[in-house]
Amino acid sequence: MAAAKPTGPRTLTNTIRLLINAGAAKPAPPVGPALGQAGLNIMAFCKDFNAKTAGYKEGTLLRVKLRVYSDKSYEWELKTPPSTWLIKRAAGLARAADKPGHEVAGTVSLKHLYEIGLVKQRDLPGLPLQSIVTALLHTCRSMGVRVVAKPEDA
Repeated sequence: MAAAKPTGPRTLTNTIRLLINAGAAKPAPPVGPALGQAGLNIMAFCKDFNAKTAGYKEGTLLRVKLRVYSDKSYEWELKTPPSTWLIKRAAGLARAADKPGHEVAGTVSLKHLYEIGLVKQRDLPGLPLQSIVTALLHTCRSMGVRVVAKPEDA
């Protein structure tokens, strides 16, 4: 996924991580300033990103990792949405609890966490699914989201 062709020896100079809604990359913040400081062609990235994410549901928050090289070329990698975003969607929440542990903002089932774990496993191929689901359980706890055994109990 290189945007520019390398012309000589190149070294990695910068790594940029962004959260961008699918199909909604614009030269405005946060994309424009982050890429502008690295000296990259902002519009080329925006067009490329929007074309690649056109098939995603509108409003899906995606993580992007850009590797910037010394010759101003770059490679970018699309990653799955953040776990917190996926959990909030599954629980139907706009935001997590203000006081996790003291209040319950929402409820998800283990089936939901299993499905989220399958999605997250694309970014973590060497990690067993059970470990990913355990991490998701802890994330739910830190967000004030209660986990129930069956979807009917949610």
